[in-house]
Amino acid sequence: MQGRLRVFLGAAPGVGKTFAMLEEAHRLSHENHDVVIALVETHGRHATASLIDGLERVPCAEHIHEGLTLSELDVDAVIARAPEIAVVDEFAHSTVPGSRNSKRWQDIQELLDAGIHVLTTVNIQHIESLNDVVEQITGIVQRETVPDTVLRSANQIELVDIAPQALRDRLSEGNVYPAERIDAALSNYFRLGNLTALRELALLWLADEVDSALKTYRADHKIDHRWEARERVVVALTGGPEGETLLRRGARIAARSAGGELHAVHVNQNDGLQRSNSAVLAQLRSLVDTLGGTFHQVVGDDIPTALVEFASGLNATQLVIGLTRKNRVQSFLTGPGIGHAIIKAAGGIDVHIVNHAAASARGPISSHRTSILSPRRLALGFVFALLGGALLTALLVSLRSPESIIGDVLAYQLLVILVAVIGGRWPALYAAVLSGISLDYFFIEPYYTVSIGHPLHALALVLYIINALLVSFVVDLAARRLAIARRSRAESELLAAVAGSVFRGDDALTALVSQTREAFSLSSVELLNDGKIVVSSVAEHADQPQPASFTDPIVERCDVGYGCELVLRGQQFEASNQRMLSAIIVQIQAVIEHQELEETAQSIKPLERNDQVRSALLSAVSHDLRRPLAAAVASVTALNSRDVEWDDNDRDELLDTAEVSLATLTDLVTNLLDTTRLQAGVLALSVRPVDADDVIGAALDELEFGPSDVTLDLDESISPVLADSSLLQRAVVNVLTNAKRYSPAGSLIRVTTSGIHDRVEIRVIDHGPGLSPEKKNQVFVPFQRLGDVDNTTGLGLGLALSRGFVEGMGGSLDIEDTPGGGVTMVISLQCFNELSE
Repeated sequence: MQGRLRVFLGAAPGVGKTFAMLEEAHRLSHENHDVVIALVETHGRHATASLIDGLERVPCAEHIHEGLTLSELDVDAVIARAPEIAVVDEFAHSTVPGSRNSKRWQDIQELLDAGIHVLTTVNIQHIESLNDVVEQITGIVQRETVPDTVLRSANQIELVDIAPQALRDRLSEGNVYPAERIDAALSNYFRLGNLTALRELALLWLADEVDSALKTYRADHKIDHRWEARERVVVALTGGPEGETLLRRGARIAARSAGGELHAVHVNQNDGLQRSNSAVLAQLRSLVDTLGGTFHQVVGDDIPTALVEFASGLNATQLVIGLTRKNRVQSFLTGPGIGHAIIKAAGGIDVHIVNHAAASARGPISSHRTSILSPRRLALGFVFALLGGALLTALLVSLRSPESIIGDVLAYQLLVILVAVIGGRWPALYAAVLSGISLDYFFIEPYYTVSIGHPLHALALVLYIINALLVSFVVDLAARRLAIARRSRAESELLAAVAGSVFRGDDALTALVSQTREAFSLSSVELLNDGKIVVSSVAEHADQPQPASFTDPIVERCDVGYGCELVLRGQQFEASNQRMLSAIIVQIQAVIEHQELEETAQSIKPLERNDQVRSALLSAVSHDLRRPLAAAVASVTALNSRDVEWDDNDRDELLDTAEVSLATLTDLVTNLLDTTRLQAGVLALSVRPVDADDVIGAALDELEFGPSDVTLDLDESISPVLADSSLLQRAVVNVLTNAKRYSPAGSLIRVTTSGIHDRVEIRVIDHGPGLSPEKKNQVFVPFQRLGDVDNTTGLGLGLALSRGFVEGMGGSLDIEDTPGGGVTMVISLQCFNELSE
C-alpha cells in the first residue's frame, strides 16, 4: 500500500509550518495513531522544540562533511521501525553530500513507497516553477527546489497562513531568528512588500492546485456536466462597437460572486480573411486587462460551435453575447443569426443576450457583406453586359443555324463569366437574365417572340438561367476573395516594411510617419504634440518647395494619445484604408509609450546609482554599530571598574581594544553621515575621469603594502575610468584586505589592470583556499564571512560595500577562480574615452 503525503505549505520562513505539523502529529497520536518524528528542524525556536516532547523520535543518521558532523534523515531506520505516520521536516532540503539521495523529497518518496504516511513542510520559494518569480521579488536565489509534479502529487496540501505584519511582529519579538539576525532580516527578505507578494503567490498557487485537482477528479470519474464551483463568464466579441458594452456587463456578472473569472473570446473563421477591426480588438484587449480578465482568440468554421466548445473547455457558467445587428429583412433571408444557434448548443451554460446601441443599426451587419468592388467597376460591369450582349447577339444571329444552339448557349455563358469578373454579382445577374431573354427571342423557335413552342426548350432556358446565376455568384465570390487576399498581402507588406525600417535602426516614429504617407499616397503626414510638429514626412514635388504641402487640405485627423495627433494631408482618404491606418496608429502609440518609458528609465539612473550606495551602507549600519560600540563600552567599563586591579599589560590591551573599536565606529558613523547627505542630495557621487593606477597606488599606501605583500602588473596604455576616486579607493582597499586575509603566509597578491573594449578591469588575484560555486554569492551578502573570527578581522561588510560602491559608479564587482587555486576579484568600470565619444 502506498503511503499518503500531507504537506504544510508556507509563504515564508517563520509562518508556523513546523509548529502546525507537530500539533497535527500530537492530535493524531492522541487518536491512537502510531506517529514518530523522523526529522524536525527547530532552528532554535523554543515553542517548536517544546512540541517534540511526547512523541517518539527515530535517531538521525550522522554524516561527516568537511570536518563537521551533520544529522540527516535515516531512511532505513524509519522503514525498519515501520510507523503508521512519520514526521519529516523541510521537503525541499538538500541532503548531505554522500547520502543515498540528493534531495529529502526523494527520501520521503522511499518512505511513501514503503507504505508509511508522511507529514512534511515546504515554503513557496522552494517550488521549482516559482523559483524565478521569488528571485525577482526578494532578490535571493533559492537553490533548494522541489519539482511541481512531485509537490502536486501530494494527497493533501495545507496552507499555513499569517498576515505579513503579524509575521514581522513575530520576527521582531525574536520568535523566528536570533537577535543578531533580526535587523538584517526585517530590512531585506522580510520587508512588508516581499511578504505580501509571497503570500499572494502562495494563495494563487494553491488555488490553481485546487482547480487542477477538481479537473482531475472530473476526468477520472468521467463527469462531463458543468460544476459551478465558481462563476466563469465568457464574453463573445465580434470586433464590433458593442464589445465594450458586453465586456462591462460580463465583468459585473463575474463580480457578483467571489472568485468570479472573466474571459473574452474572439472567433476567427479559418478561411484566412480578416473580418474585424484589429485596432478595435486591441482596444478591447486592453479593456479586458483593465477589468482583470483574459483575452483569447480561437479559430473555427462555425462560430456558435467554436464559442460553445471554448466555454465548455473552461467549465464556464455564463456566456455573454450581443443582440444581433440584423434587421428584419436580413433575419428573414438569412435566418435568426448565431445567437439562436448558441442557445441551442449551450446546454447547461447560461446565455445572456445583451442589448446595445449597434443592435438597432440598419444596413450591412459586417464588413465582409459590403461590396468590395468600386462603383466604377460596378458600372463598367453593367455597360459591358449591355454592349457585350448586343455585339455577341448580332454576331451569333449572323451565324445562326439549327445546329448552333449549343454554341450559342456556351457563348452567352462565357459572357456572364466575364461580366462577373469585371463588375461582380449584380452585373453578372443582369447579364444572365438578359442573355436568357436573348436566347429565347433570337435562337429558339418561333423566332423573335418570347413564347416557346417546345416544353423542353422552356426547361433548357430555365436551367441555363440557373446555371448562369450560379456561375455569376461563384465568380463574384472568387473575385471578392482575390481582392481581399491582395489587400491583405499589401497590408502585410506595408507592416513588414514599417517593422523592417525600425529593425534596421531607423527612428521608429520617423519610419512610421514616412511609411504612412507613402502607403496612402498622401502629400504630407505630421505627428503633432500639443500643436507642435514632432515628426513630419512631405512628398517631394518638382514644381513647388516641400513646405507648400503643409497647406494641402487635411483629409484625416487621428488622436494617438499621449497628447499627440496624426494629421494626414492630400487626396481624399478612402474608407477602406481606415483599418490599416488604425493598425499603424496602434504601433505609433506603442513607440511613444516605449520612448516615454525609456526617458523615465534614463532619468532615474542617477537616483538608482545613489540608492545602491545608500542601501549598501544602511543595510549594514543598523547591525554593525552594536559590535564596536559594545567592545568599546566593555573595555572602558572594565578600566573604570574599582573591583579589579589591572596590570599594565591588561590595561594596554583594553585600551587597544577600545581604540580599535572606536576607530571602527567612527568609520561607520562617517559612512552613515555620508549616506544621509547623499540621500538628501547634499553629497552626490563625484563621477569623473580617474587614473586607475593612481587609485591602486593610494590604496596600497593606505594599507602599507610593500613588495613583500603585492606584485603589480599595470597597463599604462589604458584610458582613465569614470569613477568617484575616494569610493573606488575604498573598494580597492576592501578587496585587497580580503585577499590578504585569505592568502597563505608568504604568498604574494597580484594586482593587474587591462582594457577590454570600452571597459577597464582591475584584477586582485590571491592564491588562497578559493570558494565553492555556492559560496561565491554569499561573500557579497552583509554580515557574512567564511567563519567567525576575532573582532579585528572586520564586520563582514567589506565586499558588500565594495560592490555597492562600484555598481553605484556604473561598474561591476565579480568573482572568478584563480588558476591553480584562489580567488580573483574583478572590478570593471567604464572607460572615459569611449563614453565621451
